[in-house]
Amino acid sequence: MDGASSKENCSYQDVLNHLNLNYNNKLFYMTRPVINYTTVTEVNLDLLLYAILEMKEKEQLFVPYVWITMWWNNDYISWNPDEFCGISSLSVPTEIMWKPDLTIEETIEKDSAPPSPYVTITSRGNVELTNDQVLVSTCRMQVYRFPFDTQSCNLTFKSFIHSDEEIKLVYYGNSSAATEESRELMRTQSEWLFINITVTSQTIQYYSFNQTLVIYTINMKRRSALYIVNFLLPIVFFLCLDLASFLISDSGGEKLSFKITVLLAVTVMQLILNDILPSSSNRIPLIATYCIGIFALMMLSLLESVFVMYLTEKDNAPQDNETDEDLKLSEDKRDKTRPEREVNKLSHSTSGCDVSPIKTPSEMLPVAKEDGNIQQMKVSLANDELSQLIKTLTLHLSSRKEEAKPGYWTRVAKRINNAFFLFYFSVASLFLIYMFFKWVQ
Repeated sequence: MDGASSKENCSYQDVLNHLNLNYNNKLFYMTRPVINYTTVTEVNLDLLLYAILEMKEKEQLFVPYVWITMWWNNDYISWNPDEFCGISSLSVPTEIMWKPDLTIEETIEKDSAPPSPYVTITSRGNVELTNDQVLVSTCRMQVYRFPFDTQSCNLTFKSFIHSDEEIKLVYYGNSSAATEESRELMRTQSEWLFINITVTSQTIQYYSFNQTLVIYTINMKRRSALYIVNFLLPIVFFLCLDLASFLISDSGGEKLSFKITVLLAVTVMQLILNDILPSSSNRIPLIATYCIGIFALMMLSLLESVFVMYLTEKDNAPQDNETDEDLKLSEDKRDKTRPEREVNKLSHSTSGCDVSPIKTPSEMLPVAKEDGNIQQMKVSLANDELSQLIKTLTLHLSSRKEEAKPGYWTRVAKRINNAFFLFYFSVASLFLIYMFFKWVQ
């Protein structure tokens, strides 16, 4: 008879029949499962971090994937496993069992995934519920040291309506155990490096009763390598290009257009940064100070280039007027020498075309005198042309010397440019060193 009875009781349904556990029995799900209402239901809680899916700095949202396990005691459930072939636990639908009304304060969206359809009950009366959830929770992010920041996001569990006299929340294990188990389960961390989980409990007064809160703090550090390569270093390269622009001549507009292009590139980087960082930050992030500082240095360099070009143009303007006057004087002198050259040509033509019969010596004497006068005129005209040529060459050489020698404002502009380059290089170096130590401290 004992063997037959043991075989008959070797099913889960036999256990359920023994407990009278079914959908119609409201004893198990209508009220808190205690025989005496003064008995406090102790709910044990355990959370493991499975993945860090996303961190939205702009909206200050934290999206983790967690496994939440909680268990409590039900006074109406108990059986002897020896009477049911050693069955010590079984799974039943969650609808027929009472569950604590736990909530997470930071969540702002409900998990779209369906909850676990079953709970596990044991022969000692323990009821265990395990859920995996994708939580969309708020997180007050401190982006002052972005992208070298460390964030701490809380997940605060509490009962929605019950006080500590009815439900008492207790966290299972400790911080080191939760950290090690989460690190073993971790599948993805996105751009974040998981550091640890700290678990604390806190009792607060909520209206006229006390409630115990269990707070899981997830600490993580941002992976900054991608931001260094794609953001910080390009801005430093733009600064180096702006320094290299001092090698470009100030005479043309190439230097000015080059500096404006580099300045616009830094402006684009600032717009990208504005889409990342939250606008509700209490302090200006260091990366914003970094961009604004470099932008200010480049703007100052652009203004200095405009001022230097203004001084250079101011020095070149009078020289252009003088050269125009010199050209007019040279043209007037050439016009004056043209009649003399025509007279010379006429004398040559007349001497060449004068064919006369043989004259007597008395007749040739006036002709000789005339030839002497013509020769003297030729010599004087040649001397005049030579002196005019010498004056023209002297004027040209003097103008070339004046062009080779820079003017007063050009010399002032060069001094200002050299002094500003030293100032610019020193300030930029000190600023970068200051930002480096502020980030690493």
